[in-house]
Amino acid sequence: MSESIHEAHREPVMSKQHAKPAVGFIGLGDQGAPIAQAIIDGGYPFHVYARRPDSLKALEGYPYTAHDTLVDLGAACDVIGLCLREDSDNVEIAVRGGLLSAMRRGAVLVNHGTGLPQAARELADLAAPYGIDVLDAPVSGGRAVALARQLTTIVGGDPQVVERMTPIFENFSKAVVHTGPTGSGQYAKLFNNTLMMMNHKNVIEILRLAQALDLPVQSLLEVLRSGSATSFALQALGPSITSENVHHLQSLELIDMELFGSAVESLGSRATSVIERAVAGAQELAELTAVVGA
Repeated sequence: MSESIHEAHREPVMSKQHAKPAVGFIGLGDQGAPIAQAIIDGGYPFHVYARRPDSLKALEGYPYTAHDTLVDLGAACDVIGLCLREDSDNVEIAVRGGLLSAMRRGAVLVNHGTGLPQAARELADLAAPYGIDVLDAPVSGGRAVALARQLTTIVGGDPQVVERMTPIFENFSKAVVHTGPTGSGQYAKLFNNTLMMMNHKNVIEILRLAQALDLPVQSLLEVLRSGSATSFALQALGPSITSENVHHLQSLELIDMELFGSAVESLGSRATSVIERAVAGAQELAELTAVVGA
């Protein structure tokens, strides 16, 4: 077993010195890193596996134990969080990487990434023979909100498991919402993202009309942000959505819409107008950012 310990000595999982469960994490990206930092600050023994060693720089100054293999990570932890880009990454790590087989019965695997409800149920089914509970717990808010530890964590899964995990989630969340059985967290996250993109479309259409009348955009934006028309789509322009990251966020939004389309495929044409408006909002996000001057 190969591992490295940073600013903390390795203790046995759930030792008397640590009343809190040992938490493992994979995926130190834009949102994963702030989540990990918040959990460590919450006093949890923290373990991490990084596919790219450079990503560990996000934890400089924090106590953690780094593991070189997924098997070592799985054996060391009571809870493991995943914050990866695609559902296929979760399966690759959990099954083919040997994570599930290394985890102890009764441990919990939490997926903080955004994906398909069907994939969330598949992951839970794959974990069941090992006695591992799985929660789909995507987060909403973006990097700026993650840094402020004010995310909304949207959780699908067994109510008792959700209750056990909520104290961990509260370290980085302003709200933890249990939406129902496995997969419902992903449904709620996709609906949330879709409405936000529809609101992007609403905002750009209003601002185009204002520009056609030669109205001052910045003062109008101040009214819209502080008045009854406000929304996260408005509030995020500047703090979270900027000219530097807009094209990256735009690509993620379009991926989310592909997921949403697959998730609601059974609804047929009833979802068409919603999908079309949300996709248009995502496609015009760069133009909206330029108009706002973010």
